[in-house]
Amino acid sequence: MKRRDFLRNSTLAGATTLVATACTTNTNETKTTTEPAAADDVFELNELTIDELQQKMVAGTYSSEQLTNLYLQRIAAIDKSGPTLNSVIELNPDAVSIAKQMDAERKAGKLRGPLHGIPVLIKDNIDTADKMMTTAGSLALAGHVATKDAFIVTKLRDAGAVLLGKTNLSEWANFRSTKSCSGWSSRGGQTKNPYILDHNPCGSSSGSGVAVAANLCAVAVGTETDGSVTCPASVNGTVGIKPTVGLLSRSGIIPISATQDTAGPLARTVKDAAILLGAMTGVDANDGITKESEGKAVTDYTKYLDANALKGKRLGVEKKKYENQFLNRLQENAIALMKQQGAEIIELEYLDKLNALGGAEYELMKFEFKDGLNKYLSTANANVKTIADVIAFNKTNEDKVMPTFKQETMVMSEAMAGLDSKEYKEAFEKSHVGSKKIIDAVLQENKLDALFGLTMGPACSIDTIYGDRWGDVFLTSPAAMSGYPHISVPCGMVYALPVGLSFFSTAYKEGELIALAYAFEQAGKHRQKPEFKKAFL
Repeated sequence: MKRRDFLRNSTLAGATTLVATACTTNTNETKTTTEPAAADDVFELNELTIDELQQKMVAGTYSSEQLTNLYLQRIAAIDKSGPTLNSVIELNPDAVSIAKQMDAERKAGKLRGPLHGIPVLIKDNIDTADKMMTTAGSLALAGHVATKDAFIVTKLRDAGAVLLGKTNLSEWANFRSTKSCSGWSSRGGQTKNPYILDHNPCGSSSGSGVAVAANLCAVAVGTETDGSVTCPASVNGTVGIKPTVGLLSRSGIIPISATQDTAGPLARTVKDAAILLGAMTGVDANDGITKESEGKAVTDYTKYLDANALKGKRLGVEKKKYENQFLNRLQENAIALMKQQGAEIIELEYLDKLNALGGAEYELMKFEFKDGLNKYLSTANANVKTIADVIAFNKTNEDKVMPTFKQETMVMSEAMAGLDSKEYKEAFEKSHVGSKKIIDAVLQENKLDALFGLTMGPACSIDTIYGDRWGDVFLTSPAAMSGYPHISVPCGMVYALPVGLSFFSTAYKEGELIALAYAFEQAGKHRQKPEFKKAFL
């Protein structure tokens, strides 16, 4: 099965990853109009980094309380009004009080680290034991308030972060329907791409990607099964890190696949993404796979930031060219830039082998989704206790929950056997074990430091009736299937929309990938602030 067909037919877990431009004209020159409310975007915190925000708090220019209020005003102005990005599904009523506490600690001389007093948004499939709900965007979980923080939320609180609110997402992390529209949920509605508002924000961490891009927060947390962090990073002009499965705990996160699920940071710069990643690492007794990160994880990934990191590196790229001339040109420019920085580029053919595993990956997800969701719901403070309950709720409330696309993926998942079945074990062996063998062999045989390529093409149009229309340009599945780390960094613009460049390698190579992405970022400076254009004309 070709990967594009797999995505089109299965819309996997936020694996809404690859974008075609069938919804655009065949030109790199587009005419757009800008949303009047955002035409003169002079927000005083625009593009400020964590370091810059910290410097301003140290200087007394701002307090954490003031920063929090400014971001809340920003959300009111352009997320709930004006362009109406619709990226934030719920605000934290305790945000200002948390900020005040961080200010009091700062005044008393206690600083918890680089995230002290920094406003952060998190995806609405991550448990918080506060006044906010955790719903995965589903009305079936409306009113569900977790009794315990997710492990990574505890880490963020300990780091001094201000939990500003939760972000919208593709409902059930985009594992509900084969014809879904990324960024839409029955609870939160449709999130918009801040570059061109009638275009898709990708998903499933749509709200987190958009919120960061539009400067609604300093940084945000998303989750990924296949493309759900790196896809919204790419199409929203931000940096996204999908870490090694095991680096960050998944306990307290609504699951899809125990083999592939992980949380990950979204930020406007590689350094900010590195700061957020380090704050969330740690061994969690409630997620056994994190035990594997002992001795491999670090709490400060900024030590890997090196503007000269590309020098002397051997980097592999798929030899086959893209169908779109502008995407080819963008990648050629990226290659030229990396060569200027001293990298050696090796062209090779390997993606066809990995793409052939797409069907097995989808099967694995369906098996694990049923198992994981049933376990999560069984102890959740929610009215639905099984995936079957969710399906029944959706049918009863079809007008609100399924006004256009339905729940074929969820129904297929519910029908799957247990994880002790022969079929599951075969899918696991083919998808997860098989993808690791392919990637390891490519890296070792060619003596590569990493593989790279365009993360995906530019965003397609929002289409809630017929669903997403993604194309052939993508690079999320190799790292997703294998559980390996993957970082996407802004690479340039095509059709007035952002496109990211991906780097991935073997397990626990986050530091090395961050170094490569940072060197590329510093050499190219490709990030462009969104202008909230209304539409293509």
